Amino acid sequence: MKRIVTGLLLVAICGIFGIATAREAKKTVTATIDADGVQRVEILGGGYFFDPDHVIVKVNVPVELKVRKESGIVPHNFVIKAPEAGIEVEESLSSEPKTIRFTPTKTGIYPMYCSKKLLFFASHREKGMEGELEVVE
Repeated sequence: MKRIVTGLLLVAICGIFGIATAREAKKTVTATIDADGVQRVEILGGGYFFDPDHVIVKVNVPVELKVRKESGIVPHNFVIKAPEAGIEVEESLSSEPKTIRFTPTKTGIYPMYCSKKLLFFASHREKGMEGELEVVE
């Protein structure tokens, strides 16, 4: 009985600190352009993942991302650092969607990720909470 309790406690601690593996499946979404000329995509973050984790948008067309995190106490954020393409995003996430707007000015593949980290543990990005924003013609 003592072994079972110890094992369950260890599993719970690993889950809390993110030692459990991140989701491996990749999900790609190609944004469609709405009637108002804006590309819109919804992104969910949490448990060291983004869904979708590969977003394809068109260059020189306004983009609107609605980003939120799963409910829970673990903090997450959403970062894209691509000033050369007109994209500079760093937004804390909550369970309520946040709208991020930008217009990409250069084609390419740009990383999107969570930069959060707890003490000496691996960062959320290192645990798999990352993806790609692909800007195409």
